[in-house]
Amino acid sequence: MRYSALLSLGCALSALTASNAAAQSVAPSTQTQETADGDTTPSDAPETEGQLQPQAIPNDEIIVTARKREERLQDVPVTASAFTGDLIERRGLTSIRDVATLTPGLNVNGDAAGRAFVSIRGVGLTLVQTVQPGVGIFIDGVYQPNTSILNNPLVDVERVEVLRGPQGTLYGKNTLGGAINIISRQPGNKLEVRGGGSYAGPDNAWTAFGSISGPIVLDRLQARIAYAHREQDGFLRNPSLGIDANPLNTDTLNATVRAEPVDDVVLTVNGYQDWVKGTSTPYARVAGPKDYSRVVSFNAANRQLLEYRGLNARLQFPIAGIATDVTLLGAYDERKGRTPDSDVDFNPVNFARARGDDKTKVKTAELRLDTRISPTLSSLVAFYYSREVLSADGITTIVPNALNLRDVSRKTSNNYAVYGTLFWRPVEEWEVSAGLRYDREKRRLSGSTGLAGAPLAAVPGVEGGHKEISPRLTVTRHWTNRFMSYASVARGFRGGGFNINPRAPFRSYDGDKVWTYEAGSKFTSADRRLSLSGAFFYNDYNDLIGLNSIVGLPGGGFATVDLNTGDVKSYGVELEGSFRPTPQWTISGGVSVQHARLTDTSSYTRITGRRLASDRLPFQPDYNFSLNSDYVVPVGQGDVTFTAGVTGKGDRIAGSISETRAPVLASYALVNGAITYRIGGIEVAGFVNNLFNQDYFDSYIEQTTLALAVPFLPPSDLGIIGDRRRYGVRARFRF
Repeated sequence: MRYSALLSLGCALSALTASNAAAQSVAPSTQTQETADGDTTPSDAPETEGQLQPQAIPNDEIIVTARKREERLQDVPVTASAFTGDLIERRGLTSIRDVATLTPGLNVNGDAAGRAFVSIRGVGLTLVQTVQPGVGIFIDGVYQPNTSILNNPLVDVERVEVLRGPQGTLYGKNTLGGAINIISRQPGNKLEVRGGGSYAGPDNAWTAFGSISGPIVLDRLQARIAYAHREQDGFLRNPSLGIDANPLNTDTLNATVRAEPVDDVVLTVNGYQDWVKGTSTPYARVAGPKDYSRVVSFNAANRQLLEYRGLNARLQFPIAGIATDVTLLGAYDERKGRTPDSDVDFNPVNFARARGDDKTKVKTAELRLDTRISPTLSSLVAFYYSREVLSADGITTIVPNALNLRDVSRKTSNNYAVYGTLFWRPVEEWEVSAGLRYDREKRRLSGSTGLAGAPLAAVPGVEGGHKEISPRLTVTRHWTNRFMSYASVARGFRGGGFNINPRAPFRSYDGDKVWTYEAGSKFTSADRRLSLSGAFFYNDYNDLIGLNSIVGLPGGGFATVDLNTGDVKSYGVELEGSFRPTPQWTISGGVSVQHARLTDTSSYTRITGRRLASDRLPFQPDYNFSLNSDYVVPVGQGDVTFTAGVTGKGDRIAGSISETRAPVLASYALVNGAITYRIGGIEVAGFVNNLFNQDYFDSYIEQTTLALAVPFLPPSDLGIIGDRRRYGVRARFRF
């Protein structure tokens, strides 16, 4: 398991040891857009004004943009899931982490408000902010540089899309595992007001949201603004300080302006600001993976304050003379983080504390050209640039003030890419698409270190980068207009990074890469009651950036380092679908079963001098699933929907650098339910999540990491327990 906090603690102990020793991160191809509960209504589907009722839009009529152009879902050879904004609101899903529970192959968990771990099919695992995401995360087409955005609130979204497998020939950056797209609702010519909220106990969890959109100048200028608040006490307690150990408080504000000054020329501007008050690493000391303790015995509240803001603009226009549609995108995104006081030794003994600030700034530009070369041939070509600057300033204190070590660092990364795909459809039944991507990245790390309050010494800088080529080839056969099959092979790549400690045995590590082989099919029955899609996949994954470790330093001390762990082979199958036994009853769900194992960890052993206790990947289950049932009963002028669902994960190992022990976390299934009454544009529901109060671990650290970091304090396994049963009411409206 990776701890950014242990990095600072490692630096402090290194300095202390050396001192003593020397006297000194429209919907794409989704197999069915109802994925979670039978809501198959795309955002632009006909809808009775002011009503919230879902409509049964057949799988073969859903229009998607998985390949950056509008196509029928049934025609697109991409394995993906999509969730409409209506479904997200009705289910009470508040973040991408919630959406992940309904997505086959997508695994998201975390241990802080500002950190999340994400992978798809076991590929792209990211455990700390300083490691680049291996699953590309995009908001309105804009690449997000770290995974903490997965914890942030969702408000007024049109849809969330999850594409599985490498997507580098169509998307901006770091999509070796796949891509997650969050698309905001766009304003139109109709005035629309939405709102709602919820309250649940026993931890005083409540939400409120609202939005308004409509025309400023009919057909030419529209606008939208939305706001949401979320608050909860959580289920963990710190009796030492007499406080809740894992509260959360978020506010989000976003807005869109859409202008069409002349026909076919569209300018869209989006802006957002998020405020997050949460907790960092609220680990309980536990006796083992069956000890579900919720007591966090820290000497500090470990509060974390985060602020996200950004502005982006998209210009779309055609060039008729060359039959090309042009899209130009520019964006600026910023993340500020502050931790006022943190207990970084994870011990009741008050030994080490830390405080610090960090800031990430990202500028992005993309030019995309969609060209119709002939009736059977077309191309999509894009030019991409991003600049990321990450700065951090932290102080680690050995209590009581035996040492105050300050570390200041700055990392810059410039990424250039050109990518494109050629689409050839010689006859109606067959299509061949061939894509190619070229990446070039330049990155640099600089910094300084020393005692707080004294002049700092410059840390030797380090530079790195890469040049990579990633191809993709897909062959598609349309057997009928309701049944298709495809096969693809694609390469994905993620950039490497740096270790900050100047005495680390190595300062940089390589990017990881994967070859993915996939075959799948999609089917919709003639009566449109049954929709199924499935895929088989095989991943050949090299130079995994999936673990970190603690290594000794010349002159004494230790450091936490990121590194390339080794190679992985994985294979599996995914299935999604929906079935309507009657017009009132919908059953939908999905499952992913995979076998992902480390096959060569010699690089890890060469650097650390240790072996790993297990060949499994941390936190990666061998299966995940969801199953939902909705039954609608007409009542008066409205209707009542009875909803039941279950989501679950298989067993998985904890984060461990022990040579002999890798605790296995038990599999679990969470049962949810709701009864919803709708009439016109008003909806009221009673709901329960985790009905049977199932205990499960969201994150878990085997004690070897802590024992190496603080060898003179009693070690312990560390765990964060998932949420307990919540029950409450929610309502929403639209007019």
